[in-house]
Amino acid sequence: MADDKSKTGGQDRQRINVNEPYELRDWAAKFGVTTEQLRQAVAQVGDRAAEVEHHLKAQRG
Repeated sequence: MADDKSKTGGQDRQRINVNEPYELRDWAAKFGVTTEQLRQAVAQVGDRAAEVEHHLKAQRG
């Protein structure tokens, strides 16, 4: 399903769409990881930002 850019609040801010280059870039910067690390995290735990963040923090340490 395509990302509806007219819906910018709520649900859209809680999910990471790795198929949108700007989202991939922005979320990777937010979490301090590479885009490839972000892709791998999303593949492992899903696209919910909170779960991805928790997963990445656990990997660090």
